[in-house]
Amino acid sequence: MRKRKGFTLIELLVVIAIIALLMSILMPALNRVKKQARTIGCIGNLKQWGLISSMYTQENDGKFWSGQDGTGWWWIAELEARYQSYKRNKLWFCPTATKPITDKNGNPAPTLNIFNAWGIYNRGDYTALNPDGIAGSYGINGYVLAPKNPNPRGTDDSATVDNWTTPNVHGAANIPLFLDALRFDLFPQENNPPEQDQFSAWTADNSMARCCIDRHNGYVGCVFVDFSVRKVGLKELWTLKWHRTFNTAGPWTQSGGTITSDWPDWIRPYKAYRAYRDF
Repeated sequence: MRKRKGFTLIELLVVIAIIALLMSILMPALNRVKKQARTIGCIGNLKQWGLISSMYTQENDGKFWSGQDGTGWWWIAELEARYQSYKRNKLWFCPTATKPITDKNGNPAPTLNIFNAWGIYNRGDYTALNPDGIAGSYGINGYVLAPKNPNPRGTDDSATVDNWTTPNVHGAANIPLFLDALRFDLFPQENNPPEQDQFSAWTADNSMARCCIDRHNGYVGCVFVDFSVRKVGLKELWTLKWHRTFNTAGPWTQSGGTITSDWPDWIRPYKAYRAYRDF
């Protein structure tokens, strides 16, 4: 009699168990690799935005965009046409947030969260120039803009008299230029708190909440006014020098007296930071 070749049921079950064990070990590692790849992609995009910004300032007397197009704060209209359309310029999107919260007809996405991009926006005569509209997942620090008629200092975030306006300033490596955000421009204040639920930051009235979002495991990508790029810790955002009179030792820093229990649960485990002292 010939002996049949093949697996027994027990052998097959052992093989399946080994495969399942290996998958349980490898899947977390693969997920980490995917997240790292998205973070690297984000940093790469921001490097390109730094290059775009550098070229613009070199061609415009060392000044950033004015941010004023006649209809309000809309610095995007001053970009070269090839950079404006979100369909033609994929640099608008962090790899973790590529789907706009609304479509071209204004219909919102089924769920709104930090992994959505902002947009699709159109605005006045701008629609004729860019029929695709604009969408993305990065925002500019509104305090770098160089308006022709600066607003006086007030009690809200509309003051532009303290804007940087140029990269040729002291401490440029701690001044944000572009970063992961839920809006195309940001005007953070030192007393802006983080949201209790980061997913509610879409409706937050403060700009800091719109960039204090956990897209990269406790960090956001950021390009600075000196055009360097790095990850920024979420709690570190309050120690950056957003505008000339921004208090980097404000109420949401270790230097300002914040303790661990002051932070919302979702951000509490992440590292805290003291004020940046190079100003």
